[in-house]
Order: sequence, then C-alpha cells, then structure tokens
Amino acid sequence: MSTLKTLLIVYHSMTDGTRQMAEAARAGAAAESGVNVRLLHAAQAGAADVLAAHGYLFATPENLAAISGQLKDFFDRTYYAALDHVNGRPYASLICAGSDGSNAARQIERIATGWRLKSVAEPLIVCSHAQTPEAILAIKQIGVEDLARCRALGEAMAAGLALGVF
Repeated sequence: MSTLKTLLIVYHSMTDGTRQMAEAARAGAAAESGVNVRLLHAAQAGAADVLAAHGYLFATPENLAAISGQLKDFFDRTYYAALDHVNGRPYASLICAGSDGSNAARQIERIATGWRLKSVAEPLIVCSHAQTPEAILAIKQIGVEDLARCRALGEAMAAGLALGVF
C-alpha cells in the first residue's frame, strides 16, 4: 500500500515573478496522484512543515546576488529543528534573477548540503535582465516557456516522490 507523499514548495516573491514560478511548479506537481503539494510563503512555513514533507522546492528571487531575506529567515527558523531529520530527501530550487542567479543557487545548495538533502535537478533560473531600480522593482511577468519549465520541474519532483525514485 502506497503512502501519500508531501512535496513542500517554499517561496518568497516581492515582484510576483517567483510566485508565478512556484505556482507553475505546484500546478505540475498537483497533476501527480499520490502526492500532496503544499505551497507556502516563506513567512508561513515552519519546521513542522519541513519535517512533514518528503521533498522540497525552494523558490526565491535573487536579491543583491543572494536569496531573499524572507527565504533566509525561513532557513534560519527551521534549520536546526530539521537538522539530521531530513537527510537524503530530494530538493530542487527555482530562482527569479535579475542577472544570473548563481549566487542565490549556491546559497540554497549550501543550506541543503548542511541538511544532507539530495539535489534532484539543476537550479531552474529565470533571468528577467532587470538592471535599473525601476525594472528591478517592477512587477514581473514570467514567460510561457519559463513557466512550462517550472511546471515540468514540479511534475518531475512529484513523479519521483510518488514512484519512490527519490
């Protein structure tokens, strides 16, 4: 008998781009039976949510070449409660970047390494190329092709959980 698996998607978004990406991943994951998908804003997610999940998608904008402060706060609040309790669980990341997103991806990777999570996909980085204060602060509209990539990552995460691949 199969046990229902939970995919936790934790996100923060100031200009709506990362939220769109996380919503697309949720939509993809929700198509998989046998997986409960929880989409939580970083401010609402806590240690109990991390401990109850079987896999994770962490979604953040790139802010000043780093993860957002609210996603960092989520990790600060949950890190030690989850340490040594989530070893080997799968994760992936979504990053809405103005330039390249690589530093934000590295930060998530370092935190996930400390939790001993298993990366199951390369960081999915969508670059808006926003470089002026006005463009950086403007509401983003993520393109259809990039949203399809996010949806596919959600589908793959959910399928892997449902099939016991990870």
